[in-house]
Amino acid sequence: MNHMDKIRDLPKLFRLLIAAAIILAAGSASALENPQQGAEILLETYHRNMARLEKSSSGPPLLVESFERDDTVHVDVYGIFDYPFSSVATALKVPANWCDIVSLHPNIKACTNREVADAWLLTFYLGKKIYQPPEDTRQVKYHYRNVVQQQGYLDITLNADAGPYGTRDHGMRFEALPLDGGKTFVHVSYAYSDSAALRLVIKIYFATLGRDKVGFTVIGTDRNSKPIYIGGPRGAVERTAVRFYFAIQSFMNTLHYPEESRFSMRINEWYALTSRYGKQLLDLDKKDYLTFKTKEQTNQVILQQQIDTSLR
Repeated sequence: MNHMDKIRDLPKLFRLLIAAAIILAAGSASALENPQQGAEILLETYHRNMARLEKSSSGPPLLVESFERDDTVHVDVYGIFDYPFSSVATALKVPANWCDIVSLHPNIKACTNREVADAWLLTFYLGKKIYQPPEDTRQVKYHYRNVVQQQGYLDITLNADAGPYGTRDHGMRFEALPLDGGKTFVHVSYAYSDSAALRLVIKIYFATLGRDKVGFTVIGTDRNSKPIYIGGPRGAVERTAVRFYFAIQSFMNTLHYPEESRFSMRINEWYALTSRYGKQLLDLDKKDYLTFKTKEQTNQVILQQQIDTSLR
Protein backbone atom coordinates (compact mmCIF):
# COMPACT_ATOMS: atom_id res chain seq x y z
CA MET A 1 0.00 0.00 0.00
CA ASN A 2 1.50 3.38 -1.01
CA HIS A 3 1.06 6.67 0.86
CA MET A 4 -1.98 7.75 -1.19
CA ASP A 5 -3.70 4.45 -0.50
CA LYS A 6 -3.09 5.01 3.20
CA ILE A 7 -4.60 8.47 3.05
CA ARG A 8 -7.73 7.18 1.28
CA ASP A 9 -8.10 4.48 3.93
CA LEU A 10 -7.92 6.93 6.83
CA PRO A 11 -11.51 6.53 8.10
CA LYS A 12 -10.92 2.81 8.63
CA LEU A 13 -7.51 3.45 10.17
CA PHE A 14 -8.93 6.07 12.51
CA ARG A 15 -11.29 3.45 13.91
CA LEU A 16 -8.38 1.11 14.50
CA LEU A 17 -6.37 3.84 16.17
CA ILE A 18 -9.02 4.33 18.84
CA ALA A 19 -7.44 1.30 20.44
CA ALA A 20 -3.96 1.44 18.95
CA ALA A 21 -2.98 4.97 19.94
CA ILE A 22 -4.23 4.59 23.49
CA ILE A 23 -3.68 1.02 24.59
CA LEU A 24 -0.32 -0.14 23.30
CA ALA A 25 2.44 -0.72 25.83
CA ALA A 26 6.14 -1.52 25.56
CA GLY A 27 8.98 -3.74 26.57
CA SER A 28 11.65 -1.09 26.95
CA ALA A 29 10.62 -1.13 30.60
CA SER A 30 12.68 -4.27 31.14
CA ALA A 31 13.79 -5.07 34.67
CA LEU A 32 17.29 -4.51 35.93
CA GLU A 33 19.33 -7.64 36.47
CA ASN A 34 20.68 -6.41 39.82
CA PRO A 35 17.83 -6.20 42.38
CA GLN A 36 19.87 -4.06 44.74
CA GLN A 37 20.52 -1.55 41.96
CA GLY A 38 16.82 -1.40 41.11
CA ALA A 39 15.87 -0.76 44.73
CA GLU A 40 18.53 1.94 45.12
CA ILE A 41 17.44 3.74 41.95
CA LEU A 42 13.79 3.69 43.02
CA LEU A 43 14.63 4.98 46.50
CA GLU A 44 16.76 7.77 45.01
CA THR A 45 13.86 8.67 42.72
CA TYR A 46 11.55 8.94 45.72
CA HIS A 47 13.90 11.24 47.63
CA ARG A 48 14.42 13.41 44.54
CA ASN A 49 10.67 13.83 43.99
CA MET A 50 9.26 13.91 47.54
CA ALA A 51 8.38 17.58 47.33
CA ARG A 52 6.73 17.28 43.90
CA LEU A 53 4.59 14.36 45.10
CA GLU A 54 3.48 16.24 48.20
CA LYS A 55 2.43 19.24 46.08
CA SER A 56 0.05 17.15 43.93
CA SER A 57 -3.20 19.06 44.50
CA SER A 58 -5.61 17.89 41.79
CA GLY A 59 -5.74 14.30 42.97
CA PRO A 60 -3.79 11.53 44.71
CA PRO A 61 0.02 11.99 44.96
CA LEU A 62 1.13 11.40 41.38
CA LEU A 63 4.13 12.20 39.19
CA VAL A 64 4.23 11.55 35.43
CA GLU A 65 7.41 11.68 33.33
CA SER A 66 7.83 10.66 29.70
CA PHE A 67 10.07 10.83 26.66
CA GLU A 68 9.77 10.04 22.96
CA ARG A 69 12.75 8.70 21.02
CA ASP A 70 12.75 7.35 17.46
CA ASP A 71 9.89 4.82 17.37
CA THR A 72 9.47 4.45 21.16
CA VAL A 73 7.38 6.36 23.69
CA HIS A 74 8.18 5.67 27.35
CA VAL A 75 6.21 6.84 30.40
CA ASP A 76 6.98 6.60 34.12
CA VAL A 77 4.28 7.12 36.74
CA TYR A 78 5.25 7.45 40.40
CA GLY A 79 2.97 7.62 43.40
CA ILE A 80 2.32 6.62 47.00
CA PHE A 81 -0.12 3.97 48.17
CA ASP A 82 -1.51 4.17 51.71
CA TYR A 83 -0.82 0.49 52.26
CA PRO A 84 2.12 -1.40 53.77
CA PHE A 85 4.62 -2.82 51.31
CA SER A 86 3.81 -6.36 52.42
CA SER A 87 0.14 -5.92 51.45
CA VAL A 88 1.05 -4.53 48.03
CA ALA A 89 3.56 -7.31 47.35
CA THR A 90 1.17 -10.05 48.48
CA ALA A 91 -1.57 -8.82 46.15
CA LEU A 92 0.50 -8.11 43.05
CA LYS A 93 2.68 -11.21 43.07
CA VAL A 94 -0.46 -13.21 42.09
CA PRO A 95 -0.59 -13.27 38.25
CA ALA A 96 -4.38 -13.75 38.13
CA ASN A 97 -4.90 -10.50 40.05
CA TRP A 98 -3.38 -8.59 37.15
CA CYS A 99 -6.32 -9.57 34.96
CA ASP A 100 -8.68 -7.95 37.46
CA ILE A 101 -6.42 -4.89 37.39
CA VAL A 102 -5.82 -4.30 33.68
CA SER A 103 -9.43 -5.00 32.69
CA LEU A 104 -10.45 -1.77 34.45
CA HIS A 105 -8.93 0.09 31.48
CA PRO A 106 -11.74 1.04 29.05
CA ASN A 107 -9.93 -0.47 26.05
CA ILE A 108 -9.29 -3.86 27.66
CA LYS A 109 -12.46 -5.86 27.23
CA ALA A 110 -11.24 -8.99 29.04
CA CYS A 111 -8.09 -10.64 30.38
CA THR A 112 -7.32 -14.30 31.00
CA ASN A 113 -4.40 -16.08 32.61
CA ARG A 114 -2.83 -19.51 32.38
CA GLU A 115 0.35 -21.20 33.53
CA VAL A 116 2.47 -22.58 30.71
CA ALA A 117 5.71 -24.47 31.44
CA ASP A 118 6.19 -22.86 34.85
CA ALA A 119 5.54 -19.40 33.39
CA TRP A 120 2.41 -17.25 33.40
CA LEU A 121 0.74 -15.97 30.26
CA LEU A 122 -1.86 -13.17 30.36
CA THR A 123 -4.03 -12.54 27.32
CA PHE A 124 -5.38 -9.00 26.87
CA TYR A 125 -8.47 -8.58 24.69
CA LEU A 126 -8.08 -5.09 23.19
CA GLY A 127 -10.94 -3.10 21.73
CA LYS A 128 -12.79 0.19 21.64
CA LYS A 129 -14.05 2.02 24.71
CA ILE A 130 -17.63 0.99 23.99
CA TYR A 131 -18.80 -2.52 24.89
CA GLN A 132 -17.41 -5.28 22.69
CA PRO A 133 -17.67 -9.06 23.06
CA PRO A 134 -14.33 -10.92 23.11
CA GLU A 135 -14.74 -12.23 19.58
CA ASP A 136 -14.68 -8.65 18.24
CA THR A 137 -11.37 -7.77 19.91
CA ARG A 138 -7.67 -8.28 19.21
CA GLN A 139 -5.64 -10.48 21.52
CA VAL A 140 -2.16 -9.66 22.80
CA LYS A 141 -0.31 -12.23 24.92
CA TYR A 142 1.81 -10.92 27.78
CA HIS A 143 4.40 -12.85 29.75
CA TYR A 144 4.12 -12.15 33.47
CA ARG A 145 7.40 -12.21 35.37
CA ASN A 146 7.92 -11.61 39.06
CA VAL A 147 11.51 -10.48 38.62
CA VAL A 148 12.31 -9.57 42.21
CA GLN A 149 10.42 -10.41 45.36
CA GLN A 150 12.51 -9.67 48.42
CA GLN A 151 12.19 -7.80 51.65
CA GLY A 152 11.82 -4.14 50.80
CA TYR A 153 11.59 -4.34 47.00
CA LEU A 154 9.21 -5.73 44.37
CA ASP A 155 9.76 -5.74 40.59
CA ILE A 156 7.16 -7.19 38.20
CA THR A 157 7.06 -7.03 34.40
CA LEU A 158 4.47 -7.83 31.74
CA ASN A 159 5.98 -8.15 28.27
CA ALA A 160 4.72 -9.01 24.79
CA ASP A 161 6.97 -9.29 21.73
CA ALA A 162 4.29 -8.20 19.25
CA GLY A 163 0.95 -6.45 19.28
CA PRO A 164 -1.69 -5.14 16.88
CA TYR A 165 -1.09 -2.70 14.03
CA GLY A 166 2.56 -3.65 13.53
CA THR A 167 3.69 -2.66 17.01
CA ARG A 168 6.32 -4.56 18.99
CA ASP A 169 8.13 -4.78 22.31
CA HIS A 170 5.13 -4.14 24.51
CA GLY A 171 5.70 -3.99 28.23
CA MET A 172 4.63 -2.69 31.61
CA ARG A 173 6.76 -2.66 34.74
CA PHE A 174 5.69 -2.30 38.37
CA GLU A 175 8.13 -1.54 41.18
CA ALA A 176 7.47 -0.91 44.86
CA LEU A 177 9.38 -0.25 48.06
CA PRO A 178 8.26 0.50 51.64
CA LEU A 179 8.01 3.97 53.16
CA ASP A 180 7.67 5.05 56.77
CA GLY A 181 4.17 5.16 58.19
CA GLY A 182 2.95 1.97 56.54
CA LYS A 183 2.97 3.44 53.03
CA THR A 184 4.49 2.22 49.75
CA PHE A 185 6.24 4.11 46.96
CA VAL A 186 5.26 2.66 43.58
CA HIS A 187 6.45 3.03 40.01
CA VAL A 188 4.56 2.03 36.85
CA SER A 189 6.42 2.31 33.55
CA TYR A 190 4.78 1.80 30.19
CA ALA A 191 6.07 2.00 26.62
CA TYR A 192 5.94 0.45 23.15
CA SER A 193 7.64 0.59 19.77
CA ASP A 194 5.56 1.32 16.69
CA SER A 195 5.96 0.82 12.95
CA ALA A 196 6.57 3.32 10.15
CA ALA A 197 3.08 2.74 8.73
CA LEU A 198 1.46 3.33 12.12
CA ARG A 199 3.46 6.51 12.75
CA LEU A 200 2.12 8.02 9.52
CA VAL A 201 -1.49 7.45 10.45
CA ILE A 202 -1.03 8.41 14.10
CA LYS A 203 0.46 11.74 13.03
CA ILE A 204 -2.60 12.49 10.91
CA TYR A 205 -4.99 11.24 13.60
CA PHE A 206 -3.59 13.52 16.29
CA ALA A 207 -3.63 16.46 13.88
CA THR A 208 -7.37 15.93 13.24
CA LEU A 209 -9.71 13.74 15.27
CA GLY A 210 -7.33 13.43 18.21
CA ARG A 211 -6.09 17.00 18.35
CA ASP A 212 -7.93 17.77 21.62
CA LYS A 213 -6.56 14.75 23.49
CA VAL A 214 -3.80 15.63 25.94
CA GLY A 215 -1.52 13.97 28.47
CA PHE A 216 0.01 15.18 31.73
CA THR A 217 3.32 16.81 30.81
CA VAL A 218 3.07 20.61 30.80
CA ILE A 219 4.83 22.10 27.77
CA GLY A 220 3.90 25.76 28.29
CA THR A 221 1.14 28.16 29.29
CA ASP A 222 -1.56 29.95 27.32
CA ARG A 223 -2.39 33.67 27.32
CA ASN A 224 -4.35 33.15 30.56
CA SER A 225 -1.36 31.49 32.23
CA LYS A 226 -3.11 28.12 32.20
CA PRO A 227 -1.01 25.01 31.48
CA ILE A 228 -0.71 23.59 27.98
CA TYR A 229 -0.38 19.81 28.04
CA ILE A 230 1.47 17.48 25.70
CA GLY A 231 -0.62 15.88 22.96
CA GLY A 232 0.05 13.31 20.25
CA PRO A 233 1.36 9.77 20.85
CA ARG A 234 3.30 10.82 23.95
CA GLY A 235 0.16 12.25 25.53
CA ALA A 236 -1.78 9.09 24.59
CA VAL A 237 0.74 6.80 26.28
CA GLU A 238 0.78 9.05 29.36
CA ARG A 239 -3.00 8.65 29.63
CA THR A 240 -2.74 4.89 29.31
CA ALA A 241 0.01 4.63 31.93
CA VAL A 242 -1.98 6.68 34.44
CA ARG A 243 -5.10 4.62 33.77
CA PHE A 244 -3.13 1.48 34.63
CA TYR A 245 -1.67 3.16 37.70
CA PHE A 246 -5.16 3.98 38.94
CA ALA A 247 -6.30 0.44 38.10
CA ILE A 248 -3.64 -0.93 40.47
CA GLN A 249 -4.62 1.58 43.12
CA SER A 250 -8.31 0.72 42.72
CA PHE A 251 -7.53 -2.96 43.16
CA MET A 252 -5.64 -2.24 46.39
CA ASN A 253 -8.33 0.13 47.67
CA THR A 254 -11.04 -2.52 47.44
CA LEU A 255 -9.29 -5.62 48.81
CA HIS A 256 -10.75 -5.07 52.28
CA TYR A 257 -14.30 -5.46 50.96
CA PRO A 258 -16.03 -8.86 50.83
CA GLU A 259 -14.98 -10.72 47.69
CA GLU A 260 -18.47 -10.65 46.21
CA SER A 261 -18.50 -6.84 46.41
CA ARG A 262 -15.01 -6.12 45.11
CA PHE A 263 -15.69 -5.90 41.39
CA SER A 264 -18.47 -3.34 41.81
CA MET A 265 -16.30 -1.37 44.22
CA ARG A 266 -13.30 -1.54 41.85
CA ILE A 267 -15.05 -0.08 38.82
CA ASN A 268 -16.60 2.69 40.92
CA GLU A 269 -13.24 3.43 42.54
CA TRP A 270 -11.42 3.52 39.20
CA TYR A 271 -13.94 5.95 37.77
CA ALA A 272 -13.70 8.19 40.84
CA LEU A 273 -9.88 8.29 40.68
CA THR A 274 -9.70 9.02 36.96
CA SER A 275 -12.41 11.68 37.24
CA ARG A 276 -9.97 13.82 39.21
CA TYR A 277 -8.04 14.20 35.95
CA GLY A 278 -11.05 14.69 33.73
CA LYS A 279 -9.24 16.71 31.06
CA GLN A 280 -6.96 13.78 30.32
CA LEU A 281 -8.89 10.66 31.31
CA LEU A 282 -12.64 11.07 31.04
CA ASP A 283 -13.94 9.65 27.74
CA LEU A 284 -17.07 7.87 29.03
CA ASP A 285 -19.80 8.93 31.41
CA LYS A 286 -20.04 6.89 34.59
CA LYS A 287 -23.19 4.99 33.69
CA ASP A 288 -21.74 3.79 30.39
CA TYR A 289 -18.41 2.80 31.94
CA LEU A 290 -20.06 0.78 34.71
CA THR A 291 -22.47 -0.88 32.28
CA PHE A 292 -19.76 -1.83 29.78
CA LYS A 293 -17.42 -3.14 32.46
CA THR A 294 -20.11 -5.22 34.12
CA LYS A 295 -20.85 -6.97 30.82
CA GLU A 296 -17.17 -7.40 30.07
CA GLN A 297 -16.52 -8.87 33.51
CA THR A 298 -19.12 -11.56 32.80
CA ASN A 299 -17.32 -12.37 29.54
CA GLN A 300 -13.97 -12.48 31.33
CA VAL A 301 -15.26 -14.94 33.93
CA ILE A 302 -16.62 -17.23 31.19
CA LEU A 303 -13.35 -17.11 29.24
CA GLN A 304 -11.31 -17.92 32.35
CA GLN A 305 -13.62 -20.77 33.31
CA GLN A 306 -13.18 -22.27 29.84
CA ILE A 307 -9.39 -22.14 30.24
CA ASP A 308 -9.47 -23.61 33.73
CA THR A 309 -11.75 -26.44 32.57
CA SER A 310 -9.49 -27.28 29.62
CA LEU A 311 -6.45 -27.55 31.91
CA ARG A 312 -8.02 -30.07 34.29
